[in-house]
Amino acid sequence: MTASTSTNHSEAPLGELLGRVTSDLGELLTTQLELAKVEIKEEVGKAGRGAAMFGGGAMSAMFALLLLSFAAAWGLGEVMHLAWAFVIVGAIWAVVATALVLSGRSRFGAVQPIPETRQTLKEDVRWAQQQKI
Repeated sequence: MTASTSTNHSEAPLGELLGRVTSDLGELLTTQLELAKVEIKEEVGKAGRGAAMFGGGAMSAMFALLLLSFAAAWGLGEVMHLAWAFVIVGAIWAVVATALVLSGRSRFGAVQPIPETRQTLKEDVRWAQQQKI
């Protein structure tokens, strides 16, 4: 009689089964790392755009408050007391700056670190638990 060359798991030696599981886990981890890299790169891009919005909001607020406030306040100073004109113009630009900062903050809130990798890792753990000998 000849030995069976079947690939049935119940007939395979324990060492061979462990080798397969180890190999599969290695490939699985490599795949997960590549997915994590891609997801992190995407999320860092989103965070960068949010940071740019914060920076743009800060720069806009600074220049607007510095230059346009003086011009608008002096213009309003022609019809009211100059101090009140400066207060009104300053309040308007504070609202604009707040809107820009809140917009940047909402973009940061949309950043979700590696959601797909996290989900597939959970699935992989369940798969590995089912592979127990």
